[in-house]
Amino acid sequence: MAHLESPAPAATVPELVETAAERFGERPFLRLGGVTRDYAATRTAAAGMAGALAARGCRPGDRVAALMSNRIELVDLILGCAWLGAVAVPLNTALVGGSLRHALDVAQPPFLYGEAPLVARARSVGYRGTAWVVGDADAPRAGAAEPVAAGQVRPGDTAAVLFTSGTTGPSRGVRCPQAQFAWWGLAVSEALRLTADDVLYSCLPLFHTNAVNMLAQAMTVGASCVLDGRFSASRYWSRVAEAEATVVYLLGAMVPMLLARPPGPGDRAHRVRRGLSPATPGPAWGPFRERFGVTLVDGFGSTETNLVIGATPEESRPGLMGTVRPGFAARVVDETLAPVPDGTAGELLVRSDREHAFATGYLGHPPEPAGAWRRTGDRVVREPDGWFRFVDRIKDVIRRRGENISSHEVESAVRSHPAVVEVAAFPVPSELAEDEVMVAVVPRPGRVLDPAELARHCARELPAFAVPRYIEAVPALPLTETGKVRKSALRERGVTVGTWDRAAAAPVASVTSVTSGGRPPGP
Repeated sequence: MAHLESPAPAATVPELVETAAERFGERPFLRLGGVTRDYAATRTAAAGMAGALAARGCRPGDRVAALMSNRIELVDLILGCAWLGAVAVPLNTALVGGSLRHALDVAQPPFLYGEAPLVARARSVGYRGTAWVVGDADAPRAGAAEPVAAGQVRPGDTAAVLFTSGTTGPSRGVRCPQAQFAWWGLAVSEALRLTADDVLYSCLPLFHTNAVNMLAQAMTVGASCVLDGRFSASRYWSRVAEAEATVVYLLGAMVPMLLARPPGPGDRAHRVRRGLSPATPGPAWGPFRERFGVTLVDGFGSTETNLVIGATPEESRPGLMGTVRPGFAARVVDETLAPVPDGTAGELLVRSDREHAFATGYLGHPPEPAGAWRRTGDRVVREPDGWFRFVDRIKDVIRRRGENISSHEVESAVRSHPAVVEVAAFPVPSELAEDEVMVAVVPRPGRVLDPAELARHCARELPAFAVPRYIEAVPALPLTETGKVRKSALRERGVTVGTWDRAAAAPVASVTSVTSGGRPPGP
């Protein structure tokens, strides 16, 4: 396959949209909610939405928050804001109360566009700016305004603010520049070996970088993309087949959940051959490919960065993230930020040689220096051959009896038990100071989970200090809207009356400083 040419360093979203329209014209670009758009119509829609926003007083640099599910109005808003030079702020539709108030306080958007119940929710927490409701006569629409010429935007200008998941603390608004989306499109399309013949499918929300950047990947090569609603394990492959997808995008607990479903005729009744699936447990790769015919591709990227480390369909290793991608650099360091030898766990630092390929920082914080090393908060190991292996989020490291324990490694051991579908490992306070290891386990349907037997299984897979003391079966793990486990919720809940204690070999009521109670984990 011919190597894709890199876009000019001055790339912006309007340039990406314009170039794609000129190259691919009437080729289908997007299917979403019963609407089908080709590339030429997408350019017209972006220019039209920009005109509609401008007619309602929106100016370059203004922030426009969005509270809506995956729908064509949200795509138009994101592209229209970038076209005008305004800033789209798509918010998690699950935000309520204090979490929604926090996001709005951080973003300070003078405009908000959303579905009626969500706009009402924003009003209820104190939003006082201009609000438009989807479907109302005064709401901006791409087809109801005169298209305008693209604004004089620069590659470093903020195109969107995307909020982090908030799995380890309050969510933060990431300033994503115009060029970052073009570089995402190039980096991932190259890694996945995308072509104009591909159909990309995602059911991830548009307030997440993964779904937004799928649009940029399609524009880079002329592929088609299909955006769906929420993830459903029971309907996933039928939806993929209906979309005629060749490439899928998976996150978090999706792979184990799909594998936990009973085998059926739909497992291979589709065209998918590749899937981008960061942080998929290594033992799941083989069974997933054998059952569904899909090769998973791993990689490291974040809202703040880009696809810095990644694999390809022909060069993938189960459990490893990949190697450093062209235009980026990575190193592993200790607590003093000094490099550590290959094979030693440390924090991952990343850097970009591509101008404006990384976010410029967080709202309320000074801009990050261009070309500077960025801390990721991830513990990784660089193997001698240059492949990187994820160990843990640094905040998820469990400290017990003077030993650092990787929750990721504990989860891998627990997940290898045949009665387990999914697991989350996290620290709870110990009577002896530091932490104890606790796991919340989702049993496989039709299997009975014996905590004592699971503990013995872990003792064969882990060093003694890492074997979980506390085990609790739960119906489901608390997840964010993008499939990440909300470990903060599990830590807050802690040991409950239903928790099995290996030290006592019986359920315990509570542990000092740990919130107890019989409620199931959840948001």
